[in-house]
Amino acid sequence: MTKRKLISQRHPILYFLAVWARRLRRYSQWYSDHKKYTHKHSTEKLPFRIKKHQSVLLKKLGDSDRQLQVNKVTNLKIAAKRIDGILIRPGETFSFCKLVGLPTRRKGYLLGMELSFGEARAGIGGGICQISNLIHWLVIHSPLTVTERYHHSFDPFPDDGRVLPFGSGATVFYNYRDYQFTNNTDHTFQINLWFTDKCLEGELRIDAELDYAYHVIEKDHQFLKIDGQFYRKNEIWRDKILKFKSGQVIATELITKNFARVTYIPENYIEEKGDTPDQ
Repeated sequence: MTKRKLISQRHPILYFLAVWARRLRRYSQWYSDHKKYTHKHSTEKLPFRIKKHQSVLLKKLGDSDRQLQVNKVTNLKIAAKRIDGILIRPGETFSFCKLVGLPTRRKGYLLGMELSFGEARAGIGGGICQISNLIHWLVIHSPLTVTERYHHSFDPFPDDGRVLPFGSGATVFYNYRDYQFTNNTDHTFQINLWFTDKCLEGELRIDAELDYAYHVIEKDHQFLKIDGQFYRKNEIWRDKILKFKSGQVIATELITKNFARVTYIPENYIEEKGDTPDQ
């Protein structure tokens, strides 16, 4: 059975209008939601590191055009400048889209790979989700509160050197698919981003050392084949541990359940019949 196309998919003009209608709604929210959005940067690093992570810049993504990967690095470097050193003070909300802005050719953005309507395709500024993915991984290792996050509804490429659990990232599409988190603590946090020859690197820092930390784990990971279609599922949990008491676990919470269509054939899977599970 062929899936019916959305109205916005039937003609480029309809898609353009649908996107900008959503963007205008977001602009209105930014000016009326009474949130205090982060805006202050500092070149001086806060004294304590909560978490550091690195992400490989050029990856093997099926048979995709490698030039899109090369272009992505340019896009990442432009976007990272808008975030590097950002301070998240008590009561403030971090908005990825508000900080980075609309990716355009005029700003130097190139065609990179983006995932849309069930396929991987070229788009201006494509690939900058690699930054939001990294930041989300840092944030879930902290007491910061994620208030808006989206993930892709399909998995287009087999794992190739994947380090983080499936579904632990955060996709963005300016500006109505945003990634936001709020600082509901009494501490100030800071995100720093930089590049090496092979990696995008980032860290989350804080103004005072905490006596606890978070350990994030994946559970119940499976590939499924349901009525001829492949899917992938897992759960992501985290333990809150006391750093100075031998890592004693004082709380455990489910962060997210993931379920997504897979557009490749996994090596190992479980075949089931019937409806797909609730997402």
